[in-house]
Amino acid sequence: MTEDRLGVWCAGEDWCPVSATASVIAKKWHPVIIHRLLTLEELGFNDLKKEVDGVSSKVLSESLDDLQEKGLVEREVVSQKPVRVKYRLSEQGKELEPVISEMAAWGKNNLEAVQKQESVV
Repeated sequence: MTEDRLGVWCAGEDWCPVSATASVIAKKWHPVIIHRLLTLEELGFNDLKKEVDGVSSKVLSESLDDLQEKGLVEREVVSQKPVRVKYRLSEQGKELEPVISEMAAWGKNNLEAVQKQESVV
């Protein structure tokens, strides 16, 4: 399903896989959510909100919905009263581990230089 939606606007281009991946994880909180679920495997909404420090409940909820729609996150209802849910990465979401790990490594190696450049501009 995701392939069909993404393939429409970039079919046949050599940059398509990069652009398609970026479109899936490029929203501000998506890589952080994926990182936390890769690290901690399964979290309830409130625990995930604590782990993703700085995100509002509304934005976290919208981000989780988007990641679910893209097939990267699975949601399980644990109890009805009160409603409790747990989130985990799907198998497809887990495949992002090397991408997220490389993003983290690049950030560790380059964040200071990037911040210096931003303060100059």
